[in-house]
Amino acid sequence: MHCTNCGTYLAPGTRFCAGCGAPAVDPEATRYAGTQARPFAPPFQPPTQPTPPPASNSARQERTSDEERQIFKTRPTFFFIKIGYGLAALGAIILIVLLAYYIAAPWWIALPLALAVLLIPAYYHVKRNMVQYTLTNHKLEIDEGFIARTTRNFPLRNIQDVTVSSTIAQRLLGYGNVVIDNASEFGGETVLRNIHNPRQYADMLLRELRRFH
Repeated sequence: MHCTNCGTYLAPGTRFCAGCGAPAVDPEATRYAGTQARPFAPPFQPPTQPTPPPASNSARQERTSDEERQIFKTRPTFFFIKIGYGLAALGAIILIVLLAYYIAAPWWIALPLALAVLLIPAYYHVKRNMVQYTLTNHKLEIDEGFIARTTRNFPLRNIQDVTVSSTIAQRLLGYGNVVIDNASEFGGETVLRNIHNPRQYADMLLRELRRFH
């Protein structure tokens, strides 16, 4: 056996080299030790958090029903306002003709008088925009007012009955009123006036009422 550091011959059983003083290493023993297989160690896996059980269908339905969602939002019909603007414009033209040819009034008098006729449908236009009806799965809201608004809330559990009322003219044009019987402390009836296709909105309201009655 020879020293692996300087190559000096080493007698069997020698622990250190006489030439350089390095520890005696048996190459055969080193090669044999290097060929031994290392024990298998499985890869480290971090502990996983337990997965919560899925929610039941009833719990999901209850959570969904508690969330307020909008069913519809509408205003009184604009149809009659358009008819009013048309009639007012026709009346304004007739008024200008009468003032100009039969009374010979100057234009600065005839024109303001003719424009004043248009204020009539404009008033109902503004009045129509001051009202808004909103139905959610919890309540019926009626917003009134232009600058300062007032909101009345009617919980669906307090509504007893819903009916549709229409005059002959309203039925011919496809409009009507939705009459709501309210069982709150104030009581009485609440009317959604001049609604286009009122039966459709009444059916949607009745469908939501079935969840409370």
